[in-house]
Amino acid sequence: MEKFDTLIVGGGAAGLMAAVRAASLGQKVAIAEKNHSVGEKLMISGKGRCNFTNAESDIEAFIARYGDNGKFLYSAFSKFGPAETVKFFNRLGVESVEERGKRIFPASGGSQKILGVLWKECQRFNVKIMRNTPVIAFKVKNSRVERVITNNDEFTADKYIIATGGKSHPDTGSTGDGYVFARQAGHTITKLFPALVPIRTRETWVKLASGCNLRNVRITVSLNGKDIDERFGEMEFTNFGISGPIVMDLSSHVPDWAGDLVFSLDLKPTLTHGILIERIKREIKKFQGHKRFYGLVRSLVPAGLVKLMLELSDIPHDKPVEYISEEEIFEFVKLLKDIRMNINGLWSFNNAVVTRGGVSLNEVDPSTMRSKLCDNLYFAGEILDLNGPSGGFNLQMCWSTGYVAGS
Repeated sequence: MEKFDTLIVGGGAAGLMAAVRAASLGQKVAIAEKNHSVGEKLMISGKGRCNFTNAESDIEAFIARYGDNGKFLYSAFSKFGPAETVKFFNRLGVESVEERGKRIFPASGGSQKILGVLWKECQRFNVKIMRNTPVIAFKVKNSRVERVITNNDEFTADKYIIATGGKSHPDTGSTGDGYVFARQAGHTITKLFPALVPIRTRETWVKLASGCNLRNVRITVSLNGKDIDERFGEMEFTNFGISGPIVMDLSSHVPDWAGDLVFSLDLKPTLTHGILIERIKREIKKFQGHKRFYGLVRSLVPAGLVKLMLELSDIPHDKPVEYISEEEIFEFVKLLKDIRMNINGLWSFNNAVVTRGGVSLNEVDPSTMRSKLCDNLYFAGEILDLNGPSGGFNLQMCWSTGYVAGS
């Protein structure tokens, strides 16, 4: 059996960072990767643009974005946080730019640029990358990993890092293998859910606006008739429900909201009912005798939303605007401010960006990422029970935990 100082299972963002860090400290490091190439999921991050971190400077606010489990990251972020991540990639030749929402992207090259520099660092420090090498099992004895068994060989190491990712986007290799290995070492896996995933609605009329992207809208969440959450930003209609940044952020909480769950969409959150009513009246006066209701709707909402708004309104689409009553104007404004959708669950892991749930944080040392149950086993990345919103938070968690595990 070939022997290494550190053997990492999984060549994604966390695994590559762990490999670079451990090898830079003089370790003989190997990565066992089941795919033909490393970084498969990294390549589709941000639709290939790779939002690799976030510029939020308040570390308390940053950690709060991970919910109750975020406090686990204090130690990792103190060692290798968002600022260190930007410096790390800048030093390797990745210029970065900040965009809306404090999201940090490579100035050019996207995911390919990020993966490329990590690959070069692995080569520089002689990391052995074993592609097409799926791990089948961990052999554990007396609270230590003795060896790992792959499809065609066995390997042993002083220390092992599981960085296999979760179950999201299984087409990239994240099929939940790491949970099996963690259980073999005695670890608890919390309940798993798709997160940052589109949401299904009971209403089928959403397909009338499928593909329509809306900006600067607000979604208010109500559970059993009580408002419990809200988001402002971008969303999109799909054939079966809704998607987009604010919807996918809310999706992470849907499993906790048992009951009658309703999302209310406000298309004009910065305008009051009164201001909207006056605006519509001005439009009617302006085009009186020359416009039908569908033309009025086109002047108020994006083109991709017109068909849906005509469907949801009780006003005949070809009604001349001069015959639209005060009551009809009032009801249409109510619709613009409150399109209600009953939530019918989440899309599958196939459509999810990340996994909610994973290796219980109670069983991992946050200062080293070492297992509390298995002396020479460490964890990094999405396999842990950690997930954040879109905007660079999930990749940052991978970089930080990977760095610490590698250290």
